[in-house]
Amino acid sequence: MAMAAAASPSKILIPPHRASAVTAAASTSCDSLRLLCAPRGRRQRPRGLVARPVPRRPFFFSPRAVSDSKSSQTCLDPDASTNVLGIILGGGAGTRLYPLTKKRAKPAVPLGANYRLIDIPVSNCLNSNISKIYVLTQFNSASLNRHLSRAYGSNIGGYKNEGFVEVLAAQQSPDNPDWFQGTADAVRQYLWPFEEHNVMEYLILAGDHLYRMDYEKFIQAHRETDADITVAALPMDEERAAFGLMKIDEEGRIIEFAEKPKGEQLKAMMVDTTILGLEDARAKEMPYIASMGIYVISKHVMLQLLREQFPGANDFGSEVIPGATSTGMRVQAYLYDGYWEDIGTIEAFYNANLGITKKPIPDFSFYDRSAPIYTQPRHLPPSKVLDADVTDSVIGVGCVIKNCKIHHSVVGLRSCISEGAIIEDTLLMGADYYETEADKKLLAEKGGIPIGIGKNSHIKRAIIDKNARIGDNVMIINVDNVQEAARETDGYFIKSGIVTVIKDALLPSGTVI
Repeated sequence: MAMAAAASPSKILIPPHRASAVTAAASTSCDSLRLLCAPRGRRQRPRGLVARPVPRRPFFFSPRAVSDSKSSQTCLDPDASTNVLGIILGGGAGTRLYPLTKKRAKPAVPLGANYRLIDIPVSNCLNSNISKIYVLTQFNSASLNRHLSRAYGSNIGGYKNEGFVEVLAAQQSPDNPDWFQGTADAVRQYLWPFEEHNVMEYLILAGDHLYRMDYEKFIQAHRETDADITVAALPMDEERAAFGLMKIDEEGRIIEFAEKPKGEQLKAMMVDTTILGLEDARAKEMPYIASMGIYVISKHVMLQLLREQFPGANDFGSEVIPGATSTGMRVQAYLYDGYWEDIGTIEAFYNANLGITKKPIPDFSFYDRSAPIYTQPRHLPPSKVLDADVTDSVIGVGCVIKNCKIHHSVVGLRSCISEGAIIEDTLLMGADYYETEADKKLLAEKGGIPIGIGKNSHIKRAIIDKNARIGDNVMIINVDNVQEAARETDGYFIKSGIVTVIKDALLPSGTVI
């Protein structure tokens, strides 16, 4: 398709078929793209622009032009703030993340010294101009509800007060006496408030993933390809192809799914990922694509799928999306070639947190000014570091660190670390509150231990949950290299060789793990 600037209207041609699939050059202004970005059925030719008959040429759509890159430009009309509803799924019981999920929902687990996991998808939404957000929860949701209320309860939507971040907890009703049975079932049970919103698309997100993504480009690709459903896809090499894989045709349309294929079945799932925008060299390294569990679904399609076509389906990834493909719906893949981590296990959670200390470039950065990560404003003082040796670490706000050594660690907010302590390759989650000097004095008189890390304690390759009381001369170094152990009564678990001290646990002085 040939497209000239507005100064040469006689050369502009609007193709008769699927004009919404045109991708404009990044240098084109948003105003001049209104015609191309308008939804189906509303396009009008601007005054003075004349389409001249020319011989029909084949039309090619390049998903490369709408892939997630900083150079591409997004133009949504209608825009995302009024026409897209974000739905974040809180996840199940989080048994693989236990004991971090003993007293909280998975999305409420602390992350990166100052944040919680739920802050990632909510921030991605806000940075993508999506301000109508529901969070569906079921297990241990008290701390999640409290955090969302304090972080986003009163400052979303501007003076018109159109935006919100609202929690919808699982409930029983006369029509449905069961709790959420899966991702699709959770959305189905709350279709009635979702349906009330006059939007074009639903954006389905997970509450336990770590990544940064511009959802406006995702939604733009959905509209431009005239898709019913668009699935965010991650390129994979053969070594990492342990996820559910997808196969696409030459237009990026998903035609087949395979759950953890092996051998010849795995080879059969290879695709040409240049179709989705990968460079040739990287496409050869990454010949597979896996679903990220993130979807854009047109409103009428969602209602049709969950109420009429698959009323008994519980899961999007394994039932609804493959089912929609099999019935002939247009299910497109959208490439996301960036850092993404599913925080599903203790090991993944540990590595994701320690990854932010990596130099020179961390796996995930909280310092991106163009797409910041928001969280609850706590109004804490700056951290105080007194004669301490701190290297390759991230320190949260409100910490007091005295004459100790910290290396390659993440230290959460309000952490108190005493003299002589050594912290290595460790995630300290910090504390929910400060103990006063009077509290500490009273504890000392009773032989108690204050919140924080005691004198001369040594902690290596561990996760210390919030409000833990670690006494003096405690050794948490996994001396016997145990890979798995459940010592809940003693205040800790070991998973994948990582010691996790339970929230509010007390480890007496001299304890050795």
